[in-house]
This record gives sequence, C-alpha cells and structure tokens, in this order.
Amino acid sequence: MRTIQRIALVLVIIGALNWGLIGLFQWDLVATLFGGQDAALSRVVYTLVGIGALCCLPLLFDPIHEEDHVNNGATRSDNFKYATEFSEENEPFRDKE
Repeated sequence: MRTIQRIALVLVIIGALNWGLIGLFQWDLVATLFGGQDAALSRVVYTLVGIGALCCLPLLFDPIHEEDHVNNGATRSDNFKYATEFSEENEPFRDKE
C-alpha cells in the first residue's frame, strides 16, 4: 500500500505544480506538453492526478503516532532520562566498593 500512496503523492505534487503555474503565469504545463487541454493524453494526466488526490485522502485522517517520529534510530521517549537521586546508574565516576 505504501507504493500506491507514494505514486499518488507524486501525482498530486505534479497537479499542484501545474496549478501553481496556471495561477502564477497562466500557463498549463500539462496542456503544453500533451497537446492542449482537450487532448486525450492531457485528460489522462488530469484524471490520474485526480485519482491520486483521492488515494491521498486517507493520509489526511491517518493518526500520527509518537513512535513514527524517529531521531537517529531512537524514538523521542528514548531521549529522556528517568534517573532518581537514589539511582547508581547515572554515577559512572563514582568508585564502587
């Protein structure tokens, strides 16, 4: 499923860039590349972008889990130290008798 979501995301990015070009410069890149807005290939690209957007909709509602955020192989909760004043684990320079 990850591969389909990545492909859908690429299609949505292509569509967003095309809309950005239309908004800024009134220039439709897809229509220019594939022979106008009414050309069959342009309509296929527009349709694929729309399907890609539909495939990305579940990502909008996907919950973000804390363990998904990884920092150098360790989760955020691994960065905390839960030592107490009675713990000997955080006193490496103390001579053990």
